Amino acid sequence: MSQRRADGSAGDADYGAIGGVYTDYRKPDPRIGQYLLDALGDARTVLNVGAGAGAYEPEDREVTAVEPSASMRAQRPAGLPPAVDAVAEKLPFPDRAFEGAMSTFSVHQWNNLWAGLKEVRRVTRGPVAILTCDPALLRRFWLLDYAPEVIETEARRYPSVDDIADGLGGHTSVIGVPIPSDCTDGFNEAYYARPERLLDPGARLSCSAWSFVDDRVHHRFAAELQHDLDDGTWDRRYGKLREQPSFDGSLVLVVSDPAA
Repeated sequence: MSQRRADGSAGDADYGAIGGVYTDYRKPDPRIGQYLLDALGDARTVLNVGAGAGAYEPEDREVTAVEPSASMRAQRPAGLPPAVDAVAEKLPFPDRAFEGAMSTFSVHQWNNLWAGLKEVRRVTRGPVAILTCDPALLRRFWLLDYAPEVIETEARRYPSVDDIADGLGGHTSVIGVPIPSDCTDGFNEAYYARPERLLDPGARLSCSAWSFVDDRVHHRFAAELQHDLDDGTWDRRYGKLREQPSFDGSLVLVVSDPAA
């Protein structure tokens, strides 16, 4: 297993270095959050693994958050309980301690997916909801034409939905989650209809895949996208997306319920 970084980050991305402006761009979108609430059903005690700054934690449930990065734990709003410093692969809770569990944009950061999923299932007696991106669907997004290195990086990092389903066991379903055109959670595809937003370096930095490509990719991407926006090339190719209320991209919810 990889060593944890100075701030505690346990995955391949160093959130001590890239997480400083995360909450400025990654604000939970309530329309996406509703999918998680529906998946959790009546679960009152909920474990949030890889909780980050607390995005999508239900306000009407008793949530226990687990987050290894000190930088991300420090960005949790004052109204949320402090997060436990732990990793998915070694959860400090007894068997069946929680009625439900969730994880959002986190499983690709776990050092050992199978061990983490086994632990989440061990401590959860009800539904487990994993919000993630399906690597098989990432190439639907126009970013492939401007920064293929970023898409390929994400495709390598995200585990397949079949692996997640197999690791959780039980009755498992995969639900596609539409991305609203004005999505407030600034992952890459959230800007499918607002390409100008990705010219902001902070917006890119808030998507960890951009931290794995060098400065030349950032500069080339920004120059080419700016050029195509200025001369209308982007709008000729993709302008219909600006009028599209949602985008069926790679965002999915993997839900496992042993009682179903």
